[in-house]
Amino acid sequence: MEGRKPRVALFVTCLVDLHRPSVGFAAIRLLERAGCRVEVPRAQTCCGQPAYNSGDRQTARDLATGILEAFAGYDYIVAPSGSCAAMLKQHVPHLFDDDPNLRAGADALATRVYELVSFLTDVMGVKDTGTTRIAGTVTYHDSCSGLRELGIRQQPRDLLAAAGVPVVEMTEPEICCGFGGLFCVKYPDISVRMVSDKTRDIVATRADTVLAGDLGCLLNIAGRLEREGHGVHARHVAEVLAGMTNEVPPIGETK
Repeated sequence: MEGRKPRVALFVTCLVDLHRPSVGFAAIRLLERAGCRVEVPRAQTCCGQPAYNSGDRQTARDLATGILEAFAGYDYIVAPSGSCAAMLKQHVPHLFDDDPNLRAGADALATRVYELVSFLTDVMGVKDTGTTRIAGTVTYHDSCSGLRELGIRQQPRDLLAAAGVPVVEMTEPEICCGFGGLFCVKYPDISVRMVSDKTRDIVATRADTVLAGDLGCLLNIAGRLEREGHGVHARHVAEVLAGMTNEVPPIGETK
């Protein structure tokens, strides 16, 4: 790959596509700035995680089969979500345990899948994104899949610190926010208690903004912060690192 730009496919994710397209544009900006040639395969679908977590392995497998086709031939597949990246990297291969050929293809795809910030730091060697902009102080929520399945913790903090945006740590930044995909639908009372604990920890830092790398967590946290009347903003870390905070309002806000 020496001497040419790596060909990177952006796995947009359902939540980004439906609720926060600016995260996708921020990811493209960061990847291109890092020296990548970025494409967005039009045939991409959901990663299959909701079906997989519900026990509907056939639907998850059908989606995964399409993903293998849509993302064939790329050097890397990058997602602005630890949750979706972990699904593709850790779980999709096991959907084809009964088919050696498809399992081999899924294993090959898994080796090329990365979460956005870890790809920038661990693969492309990015030390500073250069145009980070955000007013006030920030705290950082570590999403469950990114932290526990992909080992993403220090990477976003290092890039933020390099840009002069140090993180004011929560007491328990690694504790689940209660979203958990379908978990918040199946167990709403438990989910509300968990996100209330999370917002309490966020507010105690006195940070102006909470950042994270997964939009599901951020939508859940932002909604609870608003309902409780706190003035803390919520943003995807990619928007901050790409310098887009003047272009789009915080999550759940209009200005």
